[in-house]
Amino acid sequence: MTVTDDQHHDPMSEAEWLLRNPPQVPPLHIGGIRVDPPVLQAPMAGYTNFAFREMVRSYGGAGLQATEMISAKGFVWLDEHECEHPDRLWGVKDESRPLAVQIWDNDPETLAKVGARLATEYQVSVVDINFGCPVKQVTEKAHSGSYLLRFPERVGRIIERVVAACAPTPVTAKIRLGCTRDQINAIDVAQVVEGAGAAALTVHGRTAEDFFKGHADWDRISAIRPHLKRIPLIGNGDLDSPVKVLAAFHRYAIDGVMIARASLGRPWLFRQVQAALRGEPIPREPTVGEQREAMLRHYDLVCQRFGDQKGTHLMRKYACNYASGRPGARQFRGHVAHVGSREEFLRAVALYFPKVDDLSESAEDSPCETCE
Repeated sequence: MTVTDDQHHDPMSEAEWLLRNPPQVPPLHIGGIRVDPPVLQAPMAGYTNFAFREMVRSYGGAGLQATEMISAKGFVWLDEHECEHPDRLWGVKDESRPLAVQIWDNDPETLAKVGARLATEYQVSVVDINFGCPVKQVTEKAHSGSYLLRFPERVGRIIERVVAACAPTPVTAKIRLGCTRDQINAIDVAQVVEGAGAAALTVHGRTAEDFFKGHADWDRISAIRPHLKRIPLIGNGDLDSPVKVLAAFHRYAIDGVMIARASLGRPWLFRQVQAALRGEPIPREPTVGEQREAMLRHYDLVCQRFGDQKGTHLMRKYACNYASGRPGARQFRGHVAHVGSREEFLRAVALYFPKVDDLSESAEDSPCETCE
């Protein structure tokens, strides 16, 4: 697609046109919480812990950050047995706001109990309920996450109960388009979510059976907007560049966007998106040396919490993501996936990152399955 610059009559790509003419996107409001820019960091199990959030925060650009999703039932069990609350709440009490905590379960009372604790004891900005996770342990074994999309009335009962328990802290919901391509019911669920009192809705543009295959269907996300009367609609899926975010706001009827997997090895992506939305020059990608320093800073944050041995194990998957899109990614991933100590981790980073531009192996963007 090309667009004509009326002043100079020069054809330009759609990307160039969007960068020169970014959509005017106002902040969105989730209850009384102002989200500016309307760009949210997605909750991702196993990834968006305090260390990751601190990395994103250090670059700026995320209007609202979120924790990993937390099992409400697990939280209650730990509480009843006087154990420390889940590691997934690491840092929540003391870090900057606004901050959302995402919870999951299928029992309204359990979710309400945990939501109330998060709102009062932890004083979180937003309590988000997960109705989108497609993982079998959550869906088939626990009958939670995207499993509940089959039963919109149960979704409504859950939200009503949690909203009442958390007030005045706003409660939001995250869903997928449906359970399968033959059971797309996002519009029906969205209306139930709003009617039950939620303050915002995030929709991932795939079904549960899709997992992360194929492409997010933004037309179906956008089709929900006319059916919502008062709450913002946030779109999620495949947003891995500032231009794609500009295009989403330009083409679709959405109030905000949520960035997920693309940010795992690029915590600076939110800063780049923010600049693009403001019509400012987009900050360049960090050099290999700067990425190396970011990775090591991230590693230190993880080890401060979990110690060197566990911290090294947890950091392996993050390190794989930092390498994505760079020459030599395969070799680095194969090496770092097996490190077990701080010394081994630092040696792997020192070996590959300073020399990454000289390696001939082509870059790979696929997730690092061996690191999980």
